[in-house]
Amino acid sequence: MIFSSKRDLRLVTVRRGGTLTDDNHRRLAVWASACAEHVLHLFEDARPGDDRPRRAVELGRAWARGEITMGDAREAAFAAHAAAREVTGAANKAARAAGQAVSVAHMADHELGAAAYAIRAAMEAAPEAERAAAGRRECQRQRDRLPAEIRELVLDDQRLRNEKCWKVFNC
Repeated sequence: MIFSSKRDLRLVTVRRGGTLTDDNHRRLAVWASACAEHVLHLFEDARPGDDRPRRAVELGRAWARGEITMGDAREAAFAAHAAAREVTGAANKAARAAGQAVSVAHMADHELGAAAYAIRAAMEAAPEAERAAAGRRECQRQRDRLPAEIRELVLDDQRLRNEKCWKVFNC
C-alpha cells in the first residue's frame, strides 16, 4: 500500500475539500502518464498485442484534456492492473505504472504510484549489478520532467511517502 493513513489535502481537489486546483490535477495526470509511458515497452515486449496498459496511459492524458470521464479512466485502470496480474517482473511493474497513472483521474495521489512503479520496472529490467543505478536514473529522469507548477508538491510527496514506496525516490 502506497497511501498514507491520512490524505494529504494538497492532493485533494478544491471541490472535495482540498487545495489542489483542477489545472494541477491535470498536470499530475499528464506527468504520471509520461512516467508510465517511459517503461511501457517492458510490458509490450512481454505481451505484444496487449494494449491495455498503453490504452490506460493514453486515457490518462485524454482525461486530463477533458475528453473522457473519471469512470472511463477507472475502467482503464482496472484493465491495466488485470494485465499486470498476467505477467511478472519488469512487465508487471510497467503495467502497474500505467494503471496508477490513469488512476490519477480518480485520486491525484496515485501520481506517486505511477512514478514508483516505473522506477521499479526500470530497476527490474536492469542487470542485477546495475539496478540501483537504473532506479536513480529513472527517478532523476522523472524529476527533470516535472512541470514547475507541481514540482514542489510532487517532490514533497515523494519525501513524505518514500518509505511506503519502497524507498525508490532516493535519487
